Amino acid sequence: MAASRPVPFMSDPSPPYRGRFAPSPSGPLHFGSLIAATASYCQARQQQGQWYVRIEDVDEPRTVAGADSLILHALEAFGFQWQGEVVYQSRRKALYQDALHSLIAQNKVYACDCSRQQIRQSAQSGELGYIYPGHCRNNPASLDGEYALRLRVDNKPVFFEDTILGHQQQNLAEELGDFVIRRRDGLFAYQLAVVVDDALQGITDIIRGADLLDSTPRQIYLQRLLGYPTPSYAHLPLAINARGIKLSKKAGAAAININNPVPELFASLQFLGQQPPNALQQGDLHSLWQWAIEHWSLEKIPAEKQQLFAAP
Repeated sequence: MAASRPVPFMSDPSPPYRGRFAPSPSGPLHFGSLIAATASYCQARQQQGQWYVRIEDVDEPRTVAGADSLILHALEAFGFQWQGEVVYQSRRKALYQDALHSLIAQNKVYACDCSRQQIRQSAQSGELGYIYPGHCRNNPASLDGEYALRLRVDNKPVFFEDTILGHQQQNLAEELGDFVIRRRDGLFAYQLAVVVDDALQGITDIIRGADLLDSTPRQIYLQRLLGYPTPSYAHLPLAINARGIKLSKKAGAAAININNPVPELFASLQFLGQQPPNALQQGDLHSLWQWAIEHWSLEKIPAEKQQLFAAP
């Protein structure tokens, strides 16, 4: 294993506002994606900050060919403007490897040869899934083998204040157990990749769906181990249909209409509690964006983890 070296990150005693939108290229953008993009974009623009786009394709088997182009084209059609080049996680593996080396040097990583079936048979089931019982923690396999790599977690709660949902806490050891940061197939896990990317891009504020709320304590824990600053977090309510199913690519949610963006952008602002005037539905895209940014308020967003979606 190569010698560890620290992963640099953007450091500024009073950093400018930097937000981001980070879709996975497993299909085109749908209304749920638009909600997250709209909220993060409006907040960044109102704060006179910067907004970045990152394609989170670290899970390469789930990547759909051409989906990234569809996503970027849709963002352009809806009037989103971002800073710099679009970042692709699949091109940043060396950076994730550097972070992994740093964690190994801290004795926080061990190899795990447990199969999913073994874990299911012996682990307790919690709200976050099966709680890893720690079979390999004290008798790990070689780090150089073809095994998953897990991060040792402390048995104490991680706290953070969500801008929308308020005080949050999670005890990783009791509710999740040591979690995977590099998979058996050699691919880096989302939790490690997103932490490294946010730090290297200097992201100060993360606005995303409440489906990622439970991932935030893991990311904060990794940030602390790697010496990274912790961004501000705000988790948005998820759009669900009448059957209580979240809009998602996996559930077959319809792609947003790039040929007529105003109705769906208007609906996303309504969903986010912003109450745009009805007259803007008949106007142009520029006027709608101008109103949205000028009148944007995080305080108007419902403090709920999910809410019913009404089609535009």
